[in-house]
Amino acid sequence: MKTIFTFLKPYKLPMAAALSLMLIELAVELAQPLLMAKIIDDGIMERDMHVIIIWGAVMMAASILAFAAGITNSFLAAHSSQNFGFDIRKHLFEKVQSFSFANFNTFSNASLITRMTNDVNQLQNTLFMSLRIAIRAPLLVIGGIVMAFLVNVKLALIFAIIVPPLIIFLVWAMKKAAGLFGNVQKRLDKVNGVMRENLTGMRLIKAFARGEHEENRFEESNQNLMAGTVKALRLTETTIPILLFVMNLGVIVVLWYGAAEINTGGIQVGELVAIVNYAARITTAFSMFSFIIMVFSRAGASARRISEVFEEDVDLKDSGDMISNKGMNGQIEFRSVSFHYPESTIPVLKDISFKVNSGQTVALMGATGSGKTSLFQLIPRLYDVTAGEVLVDGQDVRDIPLETLRMQLGYVPQEALLFTGSVKSNIVWGKENATDEDVKTAAENAQIHETIEKLPEKYHTLLGQRGVNLSGGQKQRLSIARALVRRPKILLLDDSTSALDLKTERKLLAALKGYTCTTFIITQKISTAMKTDKILLIDDGSLLAEGSPQELMKNSDLYRDIYQSQFGKESAN
Repeated sequence: MKTIFTFLKPYKLPMAAALSLMLIELAVELAQPLLMAKIIDDGIMERDMHVIIIWGAVMMAASILAFAAGITNSFLAAHSSQNFGFDIRKHLFEKVQSFSFANFNTFSNASLITRMTNDVNQLQNTLFMSLRIAIRAPLLVIGGIVMAFLVNVKLALIFAIIVPPLIIFLVWAMKKAAGLFGNVQKRLDKVNGVMRENLTGMRLIKAFARGEHEENRFEESNQNLMAGTVKALRLTETTIPILLFVMNLGVIVVLWYGAAEINTGGIQVGELVAIVNYAARITTAFSMFSFIIMVFSRAGASARRISEVFEEDVDLKDSGDMISNKGMNGQIEFRSVSFHYPESTIPVLKDISFKVNSGQTVALMGATGSGKTSLFQLIPRLYDVTAGEVLVDGQDVRDIPLETLRMQLGYVPQEALLFTGSVKSNIVWGKENATDEDVKTAAENAQIHETIEKLPEKYHTLLGQRGVNLSGGQKQRLSIARALVRRPKILLLDDSTSALDLKTERKLLAALKGYTCTTFIITQKISTAMKTDKILLIDDGSLLAEGSPQELMKNSDLYRDIYQSQFGKESAN
C-alpha cells in the first residue's frame, strides 16, 4: 500500500489546496444554521428588518464564497486524481514490461488488464471523491455535533450519544465490505479471462460449433460475479437504512424535547431550528457513507491488487558487473545446460552442450514437447538456466545487459503475432528507425514483398486485429520480415516456416544466406534441415545427436528414421 501513496507526492500542493477549499465549504455549511438562528431569534421574532437584511446578506456572501470554493475544489480534485491515475497506469505498464515469463505465470493476462484499467480507475475515482466529499462527510458529522454543543448543550447530548455507536458500526461495515469487494475483483478477472479467450479464439469456436458451450461458460463466470457483487452491495446498502432510522429517532427526540423547552422558555425557536438543521446535515452525511464505504472498500481491494504487481520480484535482472557487447558476432555455446520452469521441478532440458560458430545455420529437430522452444528461450534470456551456462561470443548471457543482448536478436515465435496497424508499421516494429528501403529489402527476403504489392494500399494497408485478414503463411513471412529488418546477429525461427510451401521456403532460406547472422531454425521438415550447416536432434530434453546433415545420415539412426518417414527408404540409400 505504501507504494500507492508515493504516487500522491507530486500532487501535494493541489491536494492541499483542494482540501483547504473543501474546509471553506464545510465552514460555511456549519455556520449557516447559526446565522439562520440569529435571523429567526433577533430578526423575525423581534420584527427587526435591519437584522434580517444584514445577516441575510452575510449568508448570501458566504454562499457565494462556498460556491467559488466548490468549483475550484472540483477542478483541483480532478487535476490531482487524473494525474495520479495516469502515473500509476504508466508505472504499472512499465513494471509489466519488465516481467520475465516466470512473472507472467503469476498473473493471468486478464488479471493484469483488470488491474491496469478497472483497479486504477477505482483508485483514481476514490482520490477525487476523497478531495470532494468523502473527507467532508465525516468532518460534517464531527463539526455538526460540535456546533450543536455551541447552540444548546442539552439537545446536542442526544447526538453525542447516538453518533459514536453508528461510527463503530460503519468501521465494521467497511472492513467487512473490503473483503467482499476484493472477491468481486477476482471474479471480474475470471469474466475478463473468458471474454478474452472467446474473442481471441472466435474462429475456432465457430468452426467447432461450440458457441453454446462458451455461452454457458461465460454465464457461469458472470453469475459468480453478479452473486459476489450483490452480496457486497447488500452489506453496504443495508447500512444506510439502519443509520437513517437511528438518526431520525434522534431528530424526533430533539423535536419533542425542544418543543417542551420552548414552552418553558429554556431555549429559543432559532436554537431549535439550528439544532434540527445540524441534525439534517449529520443525517445527510451519514446517507453518503454507504457510497463512501463502497468506494473505499473497492479502492482498498484495488490498491492491494496493484501493489501486488509493483511488489512482484522480477527474477531476470541485469547484474552490477554487466559486460557490454555491442559488437556481437553471434557465436553460441551451451555448456552442460539444464532447465526446468520456475513453477515446476520437472526437467525440460538435461545437460545439453554444443557450440555454433558465428554465421552458421542450425536446425533443431525433435518430437513435440522435446524441449526445442525451451532451448530457444534461453538464448535471448527469456528464462535463466537452472544449471550450466549459455554463452554468446564466449560471454555468459547473464553477464550481458538484457537490452544489448536482445537488440542483436531477431526472434520469430511459433505463433505469428501481428499488431493492429499497417503492414509497414508491423515491419518497422522490429526497428523504429528503419528506412523504406530497409523495409522493402526485409520484405523481399522474407518472400512477402510481392504479396504486399497486391494489397489495396500496399505497405500502408491496415491489418485487422492480430492480422486476421492475412493467411497463416503471410503472417509468418511478415513476422520474419519484422525480424530481418533488424539485421540481427542471431536469428531465431521457431517453426516459423511451417505454413510455407517448399518453393517459398527454399527462396527464404537462400535469402537468409545474405545475412551475416547465426540462424537457428526449429523445423520438422527434413528438406529444411538439409539446407543447414548443423542439425541438433533433441528428444525428451536431451541432445541425442549433432552434426551436418551428411554426418547424421551416416551416424544417427533417429535422423535416418525421420528422413525415411518423409522421403521413403529408397531416397535414404
